[in-house]
Amino acid sequence: MTGAKLKPRYLTKSRFKLAIECPTKLFYTGKPEIYANRKLDDPFLAALARGGFQVGELAKAYFPGGVEVESLDYDEAIAKTKELLQRENVIIFEAALQVENLFIRVDVLQKNGDHINIIEVKSKSYDPENPEGFSKQNGELRANWVQYFYDVAFQTHVAKKYFNSASVSPYLMLADKSVGAPSSGLNQKFLLVKKDNRTRCVQTQELTREDLAKRLLTLIDVDQEVQKILNSKNESGFSFDEQVKAFADAYEKDERIAPKVGMACKKCEFDISKTETNLCLRSGRRECWQEALRLKKEDWDRPKVYELWDFRSCHKSMAAGKFFLDELDETDIQLKSDNKPGLSRTERQLLQIKKTKAKDNEAFIDRKALEAEMKTWKFPLHFIDFETTAVALPFHEGARPYEGVAFQFSHHVVDANGQVAHQGEYLHTTVGEFPSFHFLRALKKELEQDEGSIFQYSHHENTYLNFILNQLERSDEPDRSELQSFLKTITRSKKDAKERWVGERDMIDLCQMVKRYFYHPRQCGSNSLKYVLPAALNASSFLKEKYSKPIYGAADGIRSLNFKDYAWVKQDEAGEVIDPYRQLPKIFENCSADEIDLLFDEDELANGGAAMTAWAQMQFAEMSPQEREAIATALKKYCELDTLAMVMLYEYWRESLDD
Repeated sequence: MTGAKLKPRYLTKSRFKLAIECPTKLFYTGKPEIYANRKLDDPFLAALARGGFQVGELAKAYFPGGVEVESLDYDEAIAKTKELLQRENVIIFEAALQVENLFIRVDVLQKNGDHINIIEVKSKSYDPENPEGFSKQNGELRANWVQYFYDVAFQTHVAKKYFNSASVSPYLMLADKSVGAPSSGLNQKFLLVKKDNRTRCVQTQELTREDLAKRLLTLIDVDQEVQKILNSKNESGFSFDEQVKAFADAYEKDERIAPKVGMACKKCEFDISKTETNLCLRSGRRECWQEALRLKKEDWDRPKVYELWDFRSCHKSMAAGKFFLDELDETDIQLKSDNKPGLSRTERQLLQIKKTKAKDNEAFIDRKALEAEMKTWKFPLHFIDFETTAVALPFHEGARPYEGVAFQFSHHVVDANGQVAHQGEYLHTTVGEFPSFHFLRALKKELEQDEGSIFQYSHHENTYLNFILNQLERSDEPDRSELQSFLKTITRSKKDAKERWVGERDMIDLCQMVKRYFYHPRQCGSNSLKYVLPAALNASSFLKEKYSKPIYGAADGIRSLNFKDYAWVKQDEAGEVIDPYRQLPKIFENCSADEIDLLFDEDELANGGAAMTAWAQMQFAEMSPQEREAIATALKKYCELDTLAMVMLYEYWRESLDD
């Protein structure tokens, strides 16, 4: 009896990029039954979340006559590619090239006789009008471009080996932010379809001459940058070729490359989250630290230096052998005041260090500064939260790739008597329609009823309203002037704007108030509302008592548009308040609570990834009306909790001032 065929252990471009981040990760990857992996692993959600699944399909339209290698099987794909390469001239999509223990799939491979073009299609945007370019003045690649160039460099390296005598030229194909969409509705011509456990983007409508009149994707020759990488040596003196060989051999033999502890550990995905449900999995990050630093078991739970909020010298401290927060002092952060109310950045860092050293788990509230600020507020108080996205292929003619789009808001109100109400909401569900102006009209109707103070969390809402202001300027909407005037009453201009203003109802940023007036150790150095809310709920006896009762959405309780007779405070066996976000219904079918957390993680997906991903699914994926309604319902509940969280934080502070 013969055993199942073993899958070859090739170093692919995704594994190579992983190794560039940290070579030890090669040992942890592909072992879901052993090691925890906090990266978003669902290809369907990942395609939606990144917002660029349509870019690859549009790119094919720019290469007529191309042939796609569809098979996911290594041997079949390699054989099909070899067959196609027998032609003198050919364009291949997803060409499969294998040399020794190296394997790549090339987005677009052009063969013209003895010359090969390797084209890597990325959904990342590129602005040719931006003078910064890809590199700094000293010639080093900018941090936000490094992974893309190493990706295409690895493919070029493998292609040169594969074709031997042929010349190979590398290119990046990127979304061009300087080009306006040539037509409206282009993004609805490419939809995501799930079939046989595989997600594919398919072209559902014929592209017109108008659709292709202007290219939204631009082809960039990156030979100079790639050659620099191929000719470079790493900090240990190894050439690019030597690094690739070491990575490939280690992965093929399933050998662990000795770990080095450093800044890369901060974002290591091979770790157990604080809310991990599958506790039988191992933490790769923990194993690395225990081996490299010879840690005792109890040392692992000590807060790490990379948990210090906004610590810009973290790499220096780690290089100096300081890996834990309790090893830092004021000399490490260069303590200084900024002569403003509340804590300066470094004063807040020192507070976090001191509380860590003292094992002090109590909240810090600057009552005097907080009270002075709150006295300036005008009732009723309006708490708003937006859900937004930036799609690769724009909705309408003239719009540019990745222009900001606002599709949802929630609105809570607190009156002078402390009465809370979920006053209003908006969710744009019409497929293929540009939502921002409809969104703005609904927001205006909500906020123009009085002159009460308006609150946002961070500058996200102000940023997107500035985007919409610019979009209005280019529009012919009949109420354009009226909408622009309203916008300028509740926003402030961006720092680089030609016209400067600060609205008389300029939104108050609760996140800035958290940074200056409030800190709780449960935040773990994060100021995200997703961390601040559980900290406030566990610290506040007032919130525990009020919201442990089923008053939310009750007839004689707090008005809610999406909940009925609901109690937000629920405690686990240890008496800890369960994170309200983990009590909400799933947005995505077969998606665990831990995967939902990844969609909320600001490092993984910025600006409300869960909502952005779900809305993209409603726009660009095939689904039944029932599925669409279920997602819409879940989205409304998530957004409502965002503004309720702001209200709860306000109530916590208000009650703290009365203590």
